[in-house]
Amino acid sequence: MIRSLALALLFVASLSATALAQNWPSAKSIRFIVPFPAGGSTDIVARLFAEEVSKDIGQSIVVENLTGASGNIGTSAAVKSAPDGYTVLIAPDGMASSAHLFKIDFDPLNDVIPVIQLTSQPVVLAVHPSLGVNSVAELIALAKTNTKELSYATSGVGSQQHLVGEWLAKLSGMKMTHIPYRGGGQAINDLVAGHVQIGSLGSAPVIPYHTSGKLKIIAQSTKARSASLKEVPTYGEAGFPDIIIDQWVSVFLPAKTAPEIAQKLNASMQKAMASPKIKAILLQSGLDPVGGTAAEAAALLKTDYEKYGRLVKELGMKPAAQ
Repeated sequence: MIRSLALALLFVASLSATALAQNWPSAKSIRFIVPFPAGGSTDIVARLFAEEVSKDIGQSIVVENLTGASGNIGTSAAVKSAPDGYTVLIAPDGMASSAHLFKIDFDPLNDVIPVIQLTSQPVVLAVHPSLGVNSVAELIALAKTNTKELSYATSGVGSQQHLVGEWLAKLSGMKMTHIPYRGGGQAINDLVAGHVQIGSLGSAPVIPYHTSGKLKIIAQSTKARSASLKEVPTYGEAGFPDIIIDQWVSVFLPAKTAPEIAQKLNASMQKAMASPKIKAILLQSGLDPVGGTAAEAAALLKTDYEKYGRLVKELGMKPAAQ
């Protein structure tokens, strides 16, 4: 009797979940959680897609910047939210490295459903004009002759920008002090103001300042030059062929979200990405549109998780509590 009742309740719950998935999104507005402040690459991508996806699905989307702890506060909140499709995480590839650098309360491989990869971009090395360097070689020479140790800004501890900065320092023999910010936007503001003179940052928010001459990008981390930065050499061209990192932004849902919801969200994101307007804005911002299936996004997360685990060990970066 009790077993029959339990099975009946399970069946009803299953039907309710199916009905919820079929009717999604109809109950309420959707939250896009961005675990970094406004102004950085992840925020730029989230707001661009929120506008287009909202039009497609006929439901309002609110972008919420839930920041702190190198993106782990917002990520944790999104991962632990109700798996009903109304909380969506828009996150960069810190998803793949955080577990190797922090004591986090979520499993990036098992507590989320990767939905789609939206963009890819290089991590760029940018300098303030007052530093007087025009290449990686000149920066290394300055660092080795300068009596005062140089400092570089990133969007946070454990970010791919931080990894690239430490990677360059180790391979070149430079000594640089890492200055982590709560997000790329804040780091860029201080870099443009000259409060810090070097930045290892996502390309999208830096490019306008590079174009205007307020900053100078001297290297990029992708294997080949980005279409938006054809005049900037890669780290490989600058003498460091091992430094290859693509900084991506992907979409995630809590692990128990119905597959039908993930499929609908993927389809809507793909539709937005096919828009000439979206493509043009992304490319102008130094962001390469990617798209693809949920399986491809999941494979990318797993591959980078393993890659960054090895890199963190090679660089001697130790996990820290938050």
